[in-house]
Amino acid sequence: MMISPTATSPQLTDRGLKNVFRVCGRDDQQGEVAAKLIADRYKGKKVAIVHDKQAYGQGLADDVKRRLNAAGITEAAFTSITAGEKDYSALITRLKSDGVDVLYYGGYDQELGLIARQAADQQFRPQIIGADGIQPQSYWNIAGDTAEGTLFTFSPDPQRNPAAKPVVEALQAKNIRTDGFTLFAYAAVQTYAEAVQKANSAKPDAVAKALRAGPSFDTVVGSLSFDDKGDLKQPGYVFWAWRNGEKVQVD
Repeated sequence: MMISPTATSPQLTDRGLKNVFRVCGRDDQQGEVAAKLIADRYKGKKVAIVHDKQAYGQGLADDVKRRLNAAGITEAAFTSITAGEKDYSALITRLKSDGVDVLYYGGYDQELGLIARQAADQQFRPQIIGADGIQPQSYWNIAGDTAEGTLFTFSPDPQRNPAAKPVVEALQAKNIRTDGFTLFAYAAVQTYAEAVQKANSAKPDAVAKALRAGPSFDTVVGSLSFDDKGDLKQPGYVFWAWRNGEKVQVD
């Protein structure tokens, strides 16, 4: 069986696989939060949506576009890049010429880091908004100071959970970073172990039944419970910002 700490694609659980679960949220839930912020905070601004043509990035971009359009907002541009490229000057020139104020990006840290840096080189600094694919430290390492103020959706910081303190301290004592998805991986193992105890069995079907029956599982990221698909009943996404080289929860 599988309990993923990081897989956010809706297709993972929408296929009806009875032994698949996740302790993180879904991309369509991230898209909902991002679209609401754009609609509320940047009303009347020109919005561009860019993705990297991959399942994760395009799925996010499509969801944000759909939700913005439903809210009566039409994007100034909806376009894509090719992951792995190094020169995004043509894209940046186009977005700058279109007077884009907000850039929503569906994709990962490497490409967006280059886009942010190259945009600044052209004196173009839109408000950049992304998702959990840009939460790794490498985004700041690539973009440098041009990443300042970038917003992205991610789960609430589990390091704030008092129950996580002993685990955080133990991991940090071993020079293991506890940001990002580290504690979600720990929570996946905790959830499995607790479900095995409840089922009094390690057989996948028995464990899956225990996970769905719940009612909840106490982990370092909080109390978790699962729906029939294997998704969290209370996923929760908030906004974070890159500030001075650090990720800061702002919502």
